[in-house]
Amino acid sequence: MKVSAFEVASRYVYPSLRRRLVQVLREKGLKQDEIAELLHITQSAVSRYLRKDRGALIDVEKFKDIDEKVGEIAEWVIEERPSEYEIHKALVKLTLEMLGKGYVCSFHSLIDPTLNPEECNVCLELFS
Repeated sequence: MKVSAFEVASRYVYPSLRRRLVQVLREKGLKQDEIAELLHITQSAVSRYLRKDRGALIDVEKFKDIDEKVGEIAEWVIEERPSEYEIHKALVKLTLEMLGKGYVCSFHSLIDPTLNPEECNVCLELFS
């Protein structure tokens, strides 16, 4: 089944970034309800991210530059308490950065066997 880059971004990359953000906030000592309030999500969603029931298919930590930026977003969220739209914008930018760097190509080819990452340059051309 064909899966577009946008589907990969919204269904897999963005949730994985959000899961990592929740995890980083937890590592900083915040409680689930505090994380939920800061990120404008439910405590139940926080719990699902921490249990890896949601957003666990892409290991964001293996992309050191992206993981560092998630850490920066976490600090920003704690210090500035941005709106949910500002947080969403930051995570979408990071999602597009991951696509533009080709970090998601091998994962994309796993969920869409018709995709050949060596022949596809869509994300690299659009988002880099």
